[in-house]
Amino acid sequence: MGEVIIKGVVDKVESNKNSDEFNFYEALKVKETELFRNCNNIVVGKGNLNADILFVGEAPGKNEDLQGIPFCGAAGKNLDKLLERVGLSLDDIYVANILKCRPPENRDPLPQEISEHTPWLLAQIRDMKPKVVCSLGNYATKFFLSLGDVGLMKKQPGITEVHGKVRDIEMEYEDSEGNVHKMDFKLIPLFHPAAIIYNRNKLTPLWLDDMEVVKKEIEA
Repeated sequence: MGEVIIKGVVDKVESNKNSDEFNFYEALKVKETELFRNCNNIVVGKGNLNADILFVGEAPGKNEDLQGIPFCGAAGKNLDKLLERVGLSLDDIYVANILKCRPPENRDPLPQEISEHTPWLLAQIRDMKPKVVCSLGNYATKFFLSLGDVGLMKKQPGITEVHGKVRDIEMEYEDSEGNVHKMDFKLIPLFHPAAIIYNRNKLTPLWLDDMEVVKKEIEA
């Protein structure tokens, strides 16, 4: 994606929506959606694709949509600070989202949108093979706890109940040719960096403790 700044709009880069990079099956499915038609950029991920840790958030926000990069706004800056406090950086993790395109006015993802966008996320997990997936907040956590069955997400416990607890997850992903890929990893839910901004005194110590659990799993 070219870092071409559009005059008159702060931090808006040339759209990547027509990039040849996104002509594979999972991306083409996203490009059929209403969210894609109304967004500025597809937001894929950032960080180290060879890392052992994958962070998964909910969806791009306004800044992410303008720049085509996840966690580049206030939540992203807070995430950088939190990672630094536990001795990590983007060299040690990769960051993606449940949705690849911004929902209007940052509303919650709809079940159909999650179903349409998560094949791309599962393909990323298939290729990356992380040891640990850290789900950030409720939507990402419930997606993984339901093993990708969107209809079961509402039945899953919330982040307050499960943060920092290690779960063994086994998921399957079927590609465009009908090949079934089995993936297994440790799931460790974390509070979303955006939520921590509004409740720093309570949630920051919990997040730091939970990240120590993540580091132990990586070192095991």
